[in-house]
Amino acid sequence: MSVSVDTVREALRSVMDPNLGKDLVSAKQIKNIQVDGGDVTFDLELSYPGKSQLDGLRKQAIAAVRTVAGVENVSVSGSIKIQTHAVQRGLKPMPNVKNIIAVASGKGGVGKSTTAVNLALALSAEGARVGMLDADIYGPSQPTMLGITGRPQSEDGQIIDPMEGHNIQAMSIGFLIDEDTPMVWRGPMVTSALEQLLKQTNWRDLDYLIVDMPPGTGDIQLTLSQKVPVTGAVIVTTPQDIALLDARKGLKMFEKVGVPILGIVENMAIHVCSNCGHQEHIFGQGGGQKMAADYKLHYLGGLPLDIRIREQADSGKPTVIADPDGDLAKSYKEIARKVAVRIAEQSKDMSLKFPSIVVQNT
Repeated sequence: MSVSVDTVREALRSVMDPNLGKDLVSAKQIKNIQVDGGDVTFDLELSYPGKSQLDGLRKQAIAAVRTVAGVENVSVSGSIKIQTHAVQRGLKPMPNVKNIIAVASGKGGVGKSTTAVNLALALSAEGARVGMLDADIYGPSQPTMLGITGRPQSEDGQIIDPMEGHNIQAMSIGFLIDEDTPMVWRGPMVTSALEQLLKQTNWRDLDYLIVDMPPGTGDIQLTLSQKVPVTGAVIVTTPQDIALLDARKGLKMFEKVGVPILGIVENMAIHVCSNCGHQEHIFGQGGGQKMAADYKLHYLGGLPLDIRIREQADSGKPTVIADPDGDLAKSYKEIARKVAVRIAEQSKDMSLKFPSIVVQNT
C-alpha cells in the first residue's frame, strides 16, 4: 500500500499539543511533509518557545506516523518560530522586537519585578530571544536581579547597546545612574526618558521584550501604554482585597488603550513553612482566580510566598537560574509558556506584508 501525504497528515491529527489544546495539524505546526516510498519526513514547528516540549511532541508525531501502513522510516526536524503579533491600533511593532509584553500591577509591593524577571528567564530557557526593559525609573531593580553591573556602551553617542545578564538583553535607568541617586524627575521627564531607553537601545532580534512597568495607573503608565507598541499585558496581584482593587484599575487602563490582557498571575498565593510544612494563605485565598473569572481572563497561575524567591532575586540569580529544575522554576516556566501561547493565538502583524504606498505628483 502506497503512503500519501494525506494519510500522514491524518495520522498526525491524533497528536495533541497540550499547550495549545489542538492537534498538530489544526495548530499548523506540521510543515513540509515529504513522502518517498516508505520514507516520510516533515518539520514540527512550534509557534511558541517550548524547547522542553519539542522532544516529547516529536516522539509522539513519529509514533503516530509509524501506524500508517507502508511507512518504514520517519524523520522529523523540530524547531521554534515565533511570529510578530499585532499591537494597539495606530502603532507598529518595533524593528528587531517581535513582541512586547508589559508586566504590570496597579499596586507596588506585590512582586511584579520578581515575576517579570523570572518570566523573561523562563522564556529564554524555553528557546526565545528575550530582552528586559526596566520601566520603573524611580525604583529600578532589574540590574540587581539580573546580576548586571557597569555602564552600557554607545558607539555613536546616540544608540545604546543593551547590557546582558543570564542571556537576557537589558536596559534600565539603573545602569546610567549611581545606585544611591534618587530620581527626582516630574512625569514628562520620566516618560521621555523611558521612550529613549526603549527606542534608542540597540535591541538585537528579540522574540519578546518584557517591560517591567512601574506600579500604578497614573500619567506615566498611561502614556507608556499609549506610545509603546504592546502585544499584551500580564497583571500581577496578590490575593489580598486591597491589591486586587488596584490590579483591576491596571486592567481597565490597558483595556482603554486597546492592549490585550494575556492573563492574571497571583503572587504570594500561599506560604509554606520551611520548618514544618504548614500551609497558610497569609494574603487571602483565590483572589486572583476570582478576578480572572470576573473579567473572563486567563488565570496564568499562582506563586507561593517563599523565602527562596526573594533570596535568589536579591543575589542576582533569580529562581529560574538558581534552581532551574526545581518546583518554583517549573511554576514560572508554566506561566511563561501560557503567556507565549496566548500571544501565539493572537492575530499576527501584517504591516510588513504590504508595500508602502507613495503618492507622487506626476
